[in-house]
Amino acid sequence: MRLWLKSPMAILASGADGGLVVDQGRIAELVPRGGAPASPVDETLDLSRHVVLPGLINTHHHMYQTLTRANPAAINRELFDWLKALYPIWARVVTPESFRLSTRLALTELMMSGCTTAADHQYLFPTGLENALDIQAEEATALGIRMTLMRGSMNLSVKDGGLPPDSVVQDEDMILSDCERVIGRYHDLSDGAMLQVALAPCSPFSVTKSLMQASADLATRCNCRLHTHLAEALDEDDYCVSRFGCRPVDYLEEVGWMSDRAWLAHGVHFQPDEITRLGRAGVGVCHCPTSNMLLASGSCRTRDLEQAGAPLGLGVDGSSSNDGSNLMEEVRHALLLNRLTYGTNVTDRDVLRWATEGSARCLGRADIGAIAVGKQADLACFTLDDLRFSGAGDPIAALVLCGASRADRVMVAGTWKVVDGMPVGVDVERLRWEHGEAARRLIAD
Repeated sequence: MRLWLKSPMAILASGADGGLVVDQGRIAELVPRGGAPASPVDETLDLSRHVVLPGLINTHHHMYQTLTRANPAAINRELFDWLKALYPIWARVVTPESFRLSTRLALTELMMSGCTTAADHQYLFPTGLENALDIQAEEATALGIRMTLMRGSMNLSVKDGGLPPDSVVQDEDMILSDCERVIGRYHDLSDGAMLQVALAPCSPFSVTKSLMQASADLATRCNCRLHTHLAEALDEDDYCVSRFGCRPVDYLEEVGWMSDRAWLAHGVHFQPDEITRLGRAGVGVCHCPTSNMLLASGSCRTRDLEQAGAPLGLGVDGSSSNDGSNLMEEVRHALLLNRLTYGTNVTDRDVLRWATEGSARCLGRADIGAIAVGKQADLACFTLDDLRFSGAGDPIAALVLCGASRADRVMVAGTWKVVDGMPVGVDVERLRWEHGEAARRLIAD
């Protein structure tokens, strides 16, 4: 069926003021102002109340953490102390049932904010949660959202000089075996793929050098991407120097990760020469402004990384270091935080680009992230009906400057997944109650 999305109030695309035509899950045509589709359409939808963006793309999250939002044990702590407070709680409370609910809630919240592709860094595998990525694949498929399943890992526990407790780490052989299983089952390299897999050892302070190297080798062999936390906090710099005798970027190069196959979460504490090296290698960076502010980690050198050649995307990070899963709010926070470093040289279009085209580059996807002929029909449509938008002159800038947080319509692969602000086929009230009960019950235990 050919669908004409007609005459949007504004659209983040060139030559599409008259809207666009969707056919078989792709963008088939851009319609100029005052024009009409070149070929007959089966249905027309008037979008004159809507501002249309490419579907937003989240490149870093920890969905299980929705169970421990605003947890009293971790409030007002910086990264290492925050992790030490929460690791024992996560090891106790994350069960297959609670994990399923946490994934469903995070994906739903993301989608309602205009997100059409999500990447989740799942590195916590306590006993009983070995099939975590299978659960996430089921939940993403049921909702109809694209997802990069990041098979995370930790094999360096407290007894070995790492940060996580013994109960949440796994043996290297077990990790690599499951990585191969997950890749074989879910990694789809075709255009328009709904599920892909990335290998994601957690961080320098929770993973051995051997596992980092083995993960890079496996990713090359299976043609998948690599992801890890890097340079998030000064404590991490100190840890790398004391344990490995080098800074985090030097360590990254030592273990074979300095390539355009990799993208990093946070990237706050890079030195100028390190930014140059990362850009030259094409290593991507996911900027997580809300988390970096909440944990007082610092601010990513976004414009410097982009100018050096590094793909730059956005991520909401874990829902207990944010404490939300709203990518449109992350866009606004990215603008405000980066203005403190770069002044008004960072614009609303810059941060929207990071959340779309930049994030797509981080994930290695050329089929999403922009409104253009041949791209997947992934769209986020916002209205400006709320009081906060009254008087706004530039509709696209208004989404960022006035604080949009909820999409009115969201399309994934040509199918509406959010209509009138609500996810199709999801009982939000029931989900809220079940998830809340799971969090209260498990934390009480």
